[in-house]
Amino acid sequence: MQGSRALAITQQQAWDALNNPEVLKTCIPGCDKVESTGPNQYAVGVAVKIGPVAAKFNGKITLSDINPPNSYTITFDGQGGAAGFGKGNSQVSLAPSQEGSGCVLSYTVHASVGGKIAQLGQRLIDGVAKSMAEDFFKRFDDEMQRQHPEAYAAAAKVEAASPPPAAGAKVPVWAWAVGAAVVLAAIWLLAR
Repeated sequence: MQGSRALAITQQQAWDALNNPEVLKTCIPGCDKVESTGPNQYAVGVAVKIGPVAAKFNGKITLSDINPPNSYTITFDGQGGAAGFGKGNSQVSLAPSQEGSGCVLSYTVHASVGGKIAQLGQRLIDGVAKSMAEDFFKRFDDEMQRQHPEAYAAAAKVEAASPPPAAGAKVPVWAWAVGAAVVLAAIWLLAR
């Protein structure tokens, strides 16, 4: 799974939020625990339902190749008892927006799952992962808007002053996301 999202906040604000366990706990669907267990290591707990399989997953996340506030790699490993397991990694990067304000979060996730979850089929798993990622972006956007209202006010002014898109042109998606958070949301989805 891969993607990118435009964010109204600065690159540093996005980096800080993605490295804040409380922000991640608030934004990751079904998450009840994100706790530091050591330098660049976290224990996580997430409740997930994929089709007929519902389970509580516990796992660990390790950050590596850290280049603040630009990028890092997230390695994850989660166990959901009889429901199965998930493991993999994700590369997350933040870059200044080409439009002048805000930043762009890009991510790539590689994951594998086993157990009952793997028997559900890739299409169902991918659909749930995509839905969870979108839910994460919405929650993250709401939280960043609460924490940084000035960034959203400035983005709204820029958007209002921009000419309307040409007929047939795609309107940019403002579905918030943050590197590690996106990865975490995808991880929680795929790690179940």
